[in-house]
Amino acid sequence: MGRKVTVATCALNQWALDFEGNLQRILKSIEIAKSRGARYRLGPELEICGYGCWDHFYESDTLLHSLQVLAALLESPVTQDIICDVGMPVMHRNVRYNCRVIFLNRRILLIRPKMALANEGNYRELRWFTPWSRSRQTEEYFLPRMLQDLTGQETVPFGDAVLATPDTCIGSEICEELWTPHSPHVDMGLDGVEIITNASGSHHVLRKAHARVDLVTMATSKNGGIYLLANQKGCDGDRLYYDGCAMIAMNGSVFAQGAQFSLDDVEVLTATLDLEDVRSYRAEISSRNLAASRVSPYPRVKVDFALSCCEDLLQPVSEPLEWKYHSPEEEISLGPACWLWDFLRRSQQAGFFLPLSGGVDSAATACLVYSMCRQVCEAVKSGNQDVLADVRAIVNQISYTPQDPRDLCGRILTTCYMASENSSQETCSRARELAQQIGSHHMSLNIDPAVKAVIGIFSLVTGKSPVFAVHGGSSRENLALQNVQGAAQALPCLWVATVSKALADWQREKRGLEAPTTQARIRMVLAYLFAQLSLWSRGIRGGLLVLGSANVDESLLGYLTKYDCSSADINPIGGISKTDLRAFVRFCTEHFQLPALQGILSAPATAELEPLTDGQVSQTDEDDMGMTYAELSVFGRLRKIAKTGPYSMFCRLLNMWKDICTPSQVADKVKRFFSKYSMNRHKMTTLTPAYHAENYSPDDNRFDLRPFLYNTHWPWQFRCIEKQVLRLESGEQDLDGVD
Repeated sequence: MGRKVTVATCALNQWALDFEGNLQRILKSIEIAKSRGARYRLGPELEICGYGCWDHFYESDTLLHSLQVLAALLESPVTQDIICDVGMPVMHRNVRYNCRVIFLNRRILLIRPKMALANEGNYRELRWFTPWSRSRQTEEYFLPRMLQDLTGQETVPFGDAVLATPDTCIGSEICEELWTPHSPHVDMGLDGVEIITNASGSHHVLRKAHARVDLVTMATSKNGGIYLLANQKGCDGDRLYYDGCAMIAMNGSVFAQGAQFSLDDVEVLTATLDLEDVRSYRAEISSRNLAASRVSPYPRVKVDFALSCCEDLLQPVSEPLEWKYHSPEEEISLGPACWLWDFLRRSQQAGFFLPLSGGVDSAATACLVYSMCRQVCEAVKSGNQDVLADVRAIVNQISYTPQDPRDLCGRILTTCYMASENSSQETCSRARELAQQIGSHHMSLNIDPAVKAVIGIFSLVTGKSPVFAVHGGSSRENLALQNVQGAAQALPCLWVATVSKALADWQREKRGLEAPTTQARIRMVLAYLFAQLSLWSRGIRGGLLVLGSANVDESLLGYLTKYDCSSADINPIGGISKTDLRAFVRFCTEHFQLPALQGILSAPATAELEPLTDGQVSQTDEDDMGMTYAELSVFGRLRKIAKTGPYSMFCRLLNMWKDICTPSQVADKVKRFFSKYSMNRHKMTTLTPAYHAENYSPDDNRFDLRPFLYNTHWPWQFRCIEKQVLRLESGEQDLDGVD
């Protein structure tokens, strides 16, 4: 006889400390799960308070309000007759734990604390929580009085236990535990647990979905069983985007796939599965059964509530499906666009302001806003009333219904080409054509008067007038003049401060610590001026968020000006490599029908901060950097992911590039990279908050915890490299060590 159970998991767009909104989204997900016949509902990690509370976890308010939300859930009629599994922080014996609270009909069944905490990369869980280290043990947790009065319970089980219902057994994992070498699901499955749940707060990184799906399917293929994965989705208030991907799997196959990117705040997946399929699958794996006979048992919390109802032989069961993955280009078009939407609607601003240069990076940023507009229109078309209400609030028109992405883009995106005497007509035309094709409100302006005013102040004070190198000036003059063009976008009242900063830059540049800045800084100030007042000048309410467009490779090397257009409110491409951005722009050319992008792709990447030669651009990014963007991606991955210093990176690259570079050339490239990287590391302290998409991001203090004051000569490390170059070029091949 079959044992058909309907279970539900979900992806929720929770927001740190938005207790009211988080409560409503949890209730909505439970209501949807019940309407589909589910008897068990799983939610994301820390869904009550939001995953990204960070140091707010230290505050007693966060614990108090989480308990209050839990009380509201227990009291709500929506949560009756379904086992609800929610996430929140819990203080037990003066120790703070990241927990699952599982309850049924106003009674708490189990509080299950997380046993393996994520503490690398973007995660700092050990800063706020303590892992539960007592495997297969529980204690009594004394409920706060507000919960005692509501539940009629004085204590509840707290620890590593599983739920035993009349028809099955349910065990919990929490996010990181799935990724550990010996995951709890292994021993739980051997002990007869048939349904394993995982509440996650897992963020998006390009190409990460494959690993997540493989882990879930492998967990159920080796040991059998049903596996439910829930995940946070959306922007929780920081650089990360949580990409959903909720799923339900059984015996190595996926039976329900959630969206990886979506504007829906609440997504619920359900599947009806037969427990007998789990039992028959396990029965024929003799190695599994032998191990099961020796496993230590878990404490079982008995629950008088069956997941299977009266048997209906005609009740259909879910069928397995093949997981559909997004290409990296599709991930870029969807993930950062959804992140932008959350920032826009939650910041209650009226749109975005983007300095559009006619290059790949700013074009890619513009395309992301256009992609966001496409997703908004599709969501409204499919009947999403929440998105419709948000977009009406943003454009301040109660009757507006977005149907055409170009029309919506014209309402919420302002693009601006900021020209100087060093700008070419080609980049101006490319920027204008792209703006026309995506529908943005576009303007062009010339920053030369502001640049000349700034230089005039300096000349008046010092009696000297700097000139570009092509006109006979020094490299210090050349660099400072490029920076002035950035500063000329500043408000007039800030020009004196900009000049003072430019003078300080000259001193820093003498020591090799700063790239061209003043010209670029003027653009930054103008960008904020227009973001604040351009809508006002058009008789429209609200202000605009300034978008940055520095890619991850430029940030890594510091090939950007501190406080120029790299400084903005948010940067949707700051964690994406130049290589991936170019592939994304090619994708947009075809899928969004934007032919203007073809000319942008074929043009050389240039900052256009130096004078033109015969009307043509003579300055290119890769010439300025002394390395290609492809090489920068390699350096970035070796530095951060492979954790190599100068010497070990040199050793790695000797083999990787042996067919294209001599040892001396490899050494020169490595030394050039580390010299420039360490000179400009200080810029990461002010980097615009950027969408995290690459694991070699140099984002300071959040993801990449390295100093910003270095000995830029790296004397010991570079000497080790030079010794090996001499050995190799003299015919010796020993790379094991250095004398």
